[in-house]
Amino acid sequence: MVAGPESSAKVHLAKDIPPATVARLTAYLRVLGVLVDEGTLIVSSEELAAATGVGSAKLRKDLSFLGPNGVRGVGYDVARLRARIEIALGLDQGHRVVLVGIGNLGRALAGYGGFGRRGFTIVGLFDNEVDLVGTAVGPLLVRDVADLVPACAELDPTIAVIAVPDDAAQAICDRLVEAGLRCILSFSPVALRVPAYVEIRRVDLAVEMQMLSFSQARNAEVATRAGEDSPSLRSTGLMGRGPELHAATTNKGSVVRQ
Repeated sequence: MVAGPESSAKVHLAKDIPPATVARLTAYLRVLGVLVDEGTLIVSSEELAAATGVGSAKLRKDLSFLGPNGVRGVGYDVARLRARIEIALGLDQGHRVVLVGIGNLGRALAGYGGFGRRGFTIVGLFDNEVDLVGTAVGPLLVRDVADLVPACAELDPTIAVIAVPDDAAQAICDRLVEAGLRCILSFSPVALRVPAYVEIRRVDLAVEMQMLSFSQARNAEVATRAGEDSPSLRSTGLMGRGPELHAATTNKGSVVRQ
């Protein structure tokens, strides 16, 4: 990307955007990606808010951190807003990812094509199973985890993903820190110890399912009080998508107005 006003804004934004807003920006980005793929040019704040399950006032406040974006009475330019959020999230330059642990979960992650479309390129796969080392997963060969540190010097990753058994997670984390990784995503529920300068995030699938269980129970109670059938859980590309947005994005290249 050519340096310019957008690039200079990135440093400022990274320091000033509150964490809760950053989390919501990722949700806006997901919806905007779908709209771009569908050829939609303009989306209103109400429609984008409905699709992500937030209030339109909160959405407009979140987007104000990015500088001027929408046009009153018209809405947001979908492609431009998507690009600005990518810059704010540091995605405009892309990330190189190494994945440690090529079991069922690791293999599924390695084979997921959506990472590349979102700026994440998996450049290295590692495991300690003799039967796996040297085998191909997509375009990459699985490397021996014993070579993790020197391999990272070669691959120059910016993010590491840990998908190993819980009892091995800390040792792998230590090797990644030794290799110079400063951003680590772990699928182990174990609280990993890292230096203060290392950012680590955990994805505990059991916790996520517990949250879904809570939502299902709450929705069932609300439906019962309203005398309606309990709503079923849905899995769609635009969970929570408002009816107006659904109608607007069925026409390729349509213009959605406020």
